[in-house]
Amino acid sequence: MRVVRRALRNVARDERLTFVDHLEELRARMIVSLAALAVAFAVCFWQNHALLHLLDRPLAHQTQQRVRAGQGPLGATYVVTQSTRDVADQLRSVVGVLRDSGHPSPAELESLGRVDSVLAREVDRLSTPPSGDRPVTLGIGEPFTTTVTVSIVFALMLALPVLLFELYGFVAPALDPPHRRSVRPVMLAAPALFLAGAAFGYLIVLPAAVHFFQNFNSTQFNVLVQASQYYKFAAITMLAMGLLFQVPVAILGVTRAGIVTSRQLRRKRRYALAACAAIAALLPGDVTTMALETVPLYLLFEASLLVAAVGERRAPAATPRPASLTGGA
Repeated sequence: MRVVRRALRNVARDERLTFVDHLEELRARMIVSLAALAVAFAVCFWQNHALLHLLDRPLAHQTQQRVRAGQGPLGATYVVTQSTRDVADQLRSVVGVLRDSGHPSPAELESLGRVDSVLAREVDRLSTPPSGDRPVTLGIGEPFTTTVTVSIVFALMLALPVLLFELYGFVAPALDPPHRRSVRPVMLAAPALFLAGAAFGYLIVLPAAVHFFQNFNSTQFNVLVQASQYYKFAAITMLAMGLLFQVPVAILGVTRAGIVTSRQLRRKRRYALAACAAIAALLPGDVTTMALETVPLYLLFEASLLVAAVGERRAPAATPRPASLTGGA
């Protein structure tokens, strides 16, 4: 309980702490952060099936399109399965004609009925939708290690607010009250922006990347997606977009520090638009995907300028210099 109270308590600026006290506070906040990560990891590992299914959706959609088109090993297997089903349907038609033609004996009717029931059961089994909505594993321990890796990534996302709160609590005593008031909105906005960026990467960037890479020169390869590589790529994509969505935090930081002003950044809009387009062009996808990626990034930049301008207006005015003693009455 003492560790929890120390980690949840913010040290006052005028409070004097020794070097050992600082180490105690750092240890307490690290313990709370690790505990939050452990709880988040336990929850994510408990729900790993839902998380893996969530990450499999972009891959499943693209893979099933390739399977229906008969591309790759899974597509060839699906084409053979559909041809077998068509043959079975035709055999059922022949059995029906033989049953209705002439006057077959009871033994022949019984035999034709058994054949028809077997064909009907096989047709139902062959009418399943195309498979291939999951990545493949090549090692005996790959399912376990991959599941643990995915759980760790989502646990970091889930525990991010607690980690940032503990970081703010540790560095807050070094800040004066005006800077504390400036940093608090940033600390609250950072997790929300990171989650928004991760969602943007999952909904927009990841499906476009999967479509691009699976169709690139695919006629020359038998494309099978390995689980560890796919989940690593999905995690890197989501984390990168989450970090990219921290642009408002960075802009607010440099404007509050007085390095640049919102007016100066507003004059460089064309460079910001070119940078957003360049980032979207570097990401995999077609022209439509590039436009879908450029527009939110640029709107994020404009929203950052708006927040920075509002912050500059609310900033206290500079303290006037004292009047000169020589010019007074």
